[in-house]
Amino acid sequence: MISRLAHLLVPALGRLSVTTGAPGAGIRPGSLIVANHTSLADPVVVLAALRRCGVEPVVMATAGLWRIPWLGRRLAREGHIPVHRGHRRAAEALDHAASALASGRSVLMYAEGGIPSRRDAGEAAPLAFRSGLARLVARTGAPVVPVGQAGARRITSGSAVKQVAGLVTAPLRRPDLHVHVGQGLELTGEADARTLQAHAAVTEAWRTAAARLREPAV
Repeated sequence: MISRLAHLLVPALGRLSVTTGAPGAGIRPGSLIVANHTSLADPVVVLAALRRCGVEPVVMATAGLWRIPWLGRRLAREGHIPVHRGHRRAAEALDHAASALASGRSVLMYAEGGIPSRRDAGEAAPLAFRSGLARLVARTGAPVVPVGQAGARRITSGSAVKQVAGLVTAPLRRPDLHVHVGQGLELTGEADARTLQAHAAVTEAWRTAAARLREPAV
């Protein structure tokens, strides 16, 4: 249901286009989908794009969302995974993600662990990835699908006031949004090397998405 809601909501907020690195190849079941995180709006944009590709993944997201009554119940019911950052329960998220991958479900992960602090609506390159991605791949052997999105910062970015204003006015402005789904890859080497490979692939996917919107991607 979360993916279906995203599919319905995003066209009201902006004009979404999607490209893939390997037309017709699709995303294999049990893939770890890794996307760049620049805005509070981009998970909805990415989910809508993935649904166009025929994929409705399990999402790893901040545990605070589970405290929102209606949303929390839906997330729990559909098997999405709360991430308790900085808490002793943080490792549980990787356990749940490994189980989902083993069952053939794809998992959407944001490996940066946060969004940029900048206040303008410009594009921002992916921050350094945390170690959880490499550890999850080492446990499961899952292929990694890099996803780059651009334009979500045109919906929400900056201060709390600016974010609310951006969300309210988005249906009138209808900003362009683009998501590029790259080719799946098998990470190799030690943990640090795997992390760098994934970061480079997501950065390249983001550059492709930003170029489609004629956004500087530096």
